[in-house]
Amino acid sequence: MIDETVEEIEEMQTHSSSVVAVKAARALEDLLEREFATVEDFERDLERNSSALRRANPSHASLVTTQRAIVSMVTDGSHETVSDAKDALRSAIGDMVAQVETAKRGAAENALQFVEDGATILTHDYSSTVLETIEQAVADGRYLTVYVTEARPRYLGRKTARVLARMDRVDAHLVVDGACGHYLPECDRVLLGMDCIVEDTLYNRVGTFPLAATADEVGVPVTVVGSSAKLVGEGFRFENDFRSPSEVLLEPAEGFSVENPAYDATPTDLLDTVVTDEGVREF
Repeated sequence: MIDETVEEIEEMQTHSSSVVAVKAARALEDLLEREFATVEDFERDLERNSSALRRANPSHASLVTTQRAIVSMVTDGSHETVSDAKDALRSAIGDMVAQVETAKRGAAENALQFVEDGATILTHDYSSTVLETIEQAVADGRYLTVYVTEARPRYLGRKTARVLARMDRVDAHLVVDGACGHYLPECDRVLLGMDCIVEDTLYNRVGTFPLAATADEVGVPVTVVGSSAKLVGEGFRFENDFRSPSEVLLEPAEGFSVENPAYDATPTDLLDTVVTDEGVREF
């Protein structure tokens, strides 16, 4: 399961960073079924496999922080037996999964104040926390119109649109990325997820920067929502992921190169608010 999860993360088969963090945490449960001669052997294997999961996408702040936390929770203890160490890992995984899910739910609850009944929202790519926010809003009886960009080249926005189409009280529209400037004047707010915020920069799926810049130009506020674990400082360096050119162009590129970055960098001064489980930060 660990090797399969590493491959899944590398191939971006799981799209939300919160979901990635949970899947990676649960993948470590594989170690509970393995045999180890000593506690040291167990902890060494835990560190090795956790490192492999982190390397699968080092740009995912929540993946990196949760994996480091799990390893620390196990290795910082004094375990007399392998069974004790496994119990510590089992508990650490459960705690981290609960923290991620609770943080996502808390961030969505805090973001509800920015999603008024009858509002028109534009969102980009696929964010489980944005979807949680909208789901909570419609459960509260609010009606929403939501525009979703396709999020080329992997078209993850199509997945968001399909999820929204199944929600009562949501009028969902899928638009091409380049059409955001056409539809933004009709919108009350842009609602985005986040991969992470490092100091004064939001890192998120490519296309976020031009969307936020256009929203700023036409006067539409941009709200970013996500777990407080995605607000990172020292000790974390964002690494962009440059994807296969085949995601952009299937036929051979003759006489030109195909560039395919997975993320872009948006200055936080283009944002109106950042909402986490710990509260609201205004810019």
